[in-house]
Amino acid sequence: MFEFKVIAECPKSGARAGEFATPHGVFETPLFMPVGTQATVKAMSPPELEGLGARVILGNTYHLYLRPGADLIEEAGGLHRFMGWNGPILTDSGGFQVFSLASLRSISDDGVEFRSHIDGSRHFMTPELSMGVQRSLGSDIAMCFDECVKLPATEEASRSAVARTLKWARRCRDYFSSRGVRGQALFGIVQGALFGDHRRLCARRLVEIGFDGYAIGGLSVGETHDEMYAALDTLRDELPVSKPRYLMGVGMPENLVEGVARGMDMFDCVLPTRNGRNGSLLTRRGRINIKNAAYERDFSPIDENCGCYVCRNFTRAYVRHLYRAGEILSARLCSWHNLHFLVNLMKDARRAIIDGSYPEFRDGVLGSLGVGAARE
Repeated sequence: MFEFKVIAECPKSGARAGEFATPHGVFETPLFMPVGTQATVKAMSPPELEGLGARVILGNTYHLYLRPGADLIEEAGGLHRFMGWNGPILTDSGGFQVFSLASLRSISDDGVEFRSHIDGSRHFMTPELSMGVQRSLGSDIAMCFDECVKLPATEEASRSAVARTLKWARRCRDYFSSRGVRGQALFGIVQGALFGDHRRLCARRLVEIGFDGYAIGGLSVGETHDEMYAALDTLRDELPVSKPRYLMGVGMPENLVEGVARGMDMFDCVLPTRNGRNGSLLTRRGRINIKNAAYERDFSPIDENCGCYVCRNFTRAYVRHLYRAGEILSARLCSWHNLHFLVNLMKDARRAIIDGSYPEFRDGVLGSLGVGAARE
C-alpha cells in the first residue's frame, strides 16, 4: 500500500524529488503539510486547502484523544470522513505536546502521565496507547511515540531521551506487528538534541528496527539555524535513501529550502496559520506585518510574485483594514496566502530539482529573503 520512489536528485546537494503512494493517493515531495491540530486547519476548509495545492495535512493525536476522543472519530468512519478530507493524513504521536506541556506531566520508561490542559483530568499515554489512538483515527501515516528534550540539553538528558525514544519505537513497531496493522505507515523519529553522535546512534538503531519512513524531531525548538543544519548534516549518510524523510515542525522559508538541500522530503509547521492570524505574512522578500501604518494606502498585492487567490483579488490596504477592524476574513485571507506560499515554495523546489537547477533556486530564494546559504 505504501511505496516511495525518488524521481530526481540534485548532484550538487542532497535535494531530491520523490513520490509517496498511500491508500488515499500519491503525493509528491518535497512538500509542506498544513497542520490541522483539532481535525481542522485553522480558518481553512478542505476544498480551499486542496485548491491552494495542499496534498497532505496533519492531525494531532494528543488533542484528538482528549477531544472529541478517538472512539468517537472511529465511530464517525475515521478522521478522513470526520473532517471531510479525502487526501492523505499524517498524525503525530503526541510526544511533542507532552514535551511542550512540561508543567503538566511526568515521564517514565512506561510512558507519560499528564493532566489535560482542558479539564485537568489525569491520563497515562504509552507507546501502545498512542498507536491505538492513531489506529482509531485511521491516518495514512502514524508517528512513533518519542521523547523530545528542551534545548539547550545536557548530554545526559539527550542520551536518556534517545534511549527512551528507541525503547518506545520498538514497542510501537511491535504493536503494529502483533496486530497486523495494514493501510497505515509507521515512521520512526530521530532524537538526539544537538549532539551529532546521539543523532547518528538514534538513526542507526531506528533503521535496524525498520520503519516506513524516518522523521527528525526535536528541532525548531530554540536552536539557531546553523545548529539545525548541523544536526541535519550529521544524518546525511544515516537514513535510507529509499525511505521518505520528514523534518518535523519546521516552516520558515529559509529552513525549508536548506532542509531540502539536506535531503528532507516532508515538512510541517503551524507558522503559516498562526502568523496569519497575527497579521504576519510571508513574501519572497521576507515577512511583512500587515498592521503597519505603511500599508494603509498600499493598493498592491501582498506579494506581487504570488498567484494565490488572495494576491489576485485583494490589496495590502484591504487586508490591513480587515485586521484592524477585527474581521474574521483577515485571519482567513492571511492564513490562505501563507499556506499557499509555503506549499508552492516546495512545488517550485521540486521543479528545480527535476530541472537540475536546485542550487540556483536555493540561492535565489535565500537571496531574495536577504539570507545567505548555509555552509554544508
